[in-house]
Amino acid sequence: MVELRPGTPDDEQALLDLFDEAVTWLVARGQPEQWGSEPWSGSERHRAFVGDLARHERFVIAEEDGAVVGASVVGEPMPYAPPPREPEHYIRLLVTSRRHRGRDIGGLLVDDVLHAAREAGVELVRVDCYAAPGLVAWYERHGFVAVQRLPVGAVEVCVLEQRVAPATRDN
Repeated sequence: MVELRPGTPDDEQALLDLFDEAVTWLVARGQPEQWGSEPWSGSERHRAFVGDLARHERFVIAEEDGAVVGASVVGEPMPYAPPPREPEHYIRLLVTSRRHRGRDIGGLLVDDVLHAAREAGVELVRVDCYAAPGLVAWYERHGFVAVQRLPVGAVEVCVLEQRVAPATRDN
């Protein structure tokens, strides 16, 4: 059973391993544009980025039988994203183990973000992703609506959002 827990800096290597696994999987599918074609563990810039994520206040780990199978980070919007119109929770990272593909671990992490937003009284959750049709469709199946596509370097990124009903005693 997959369980969620707060991430800590001690999870930095596990998070880096998730990125390396994702890069290997994307390259094997012929999609190196998303996160590159080289393991992130071999890049000082990527290791620093992952280190910052692992120290983030809203870093969540999905774990099963002691193994890290996914992670999310909520924080400030990416620099290329349009500025928020209101208070929001912005999913800066959502990554899951490709070995556990098809189990909707990402959906579990998204549900956690939506729940946290609701509890905080935040009614907007945004995320961006590489604008591959299948990835955008995945977020749409989880309640997000594509609101903007924009170029970021050599790729196109899609910004999506979802409205969250405020928490009440009944939900």
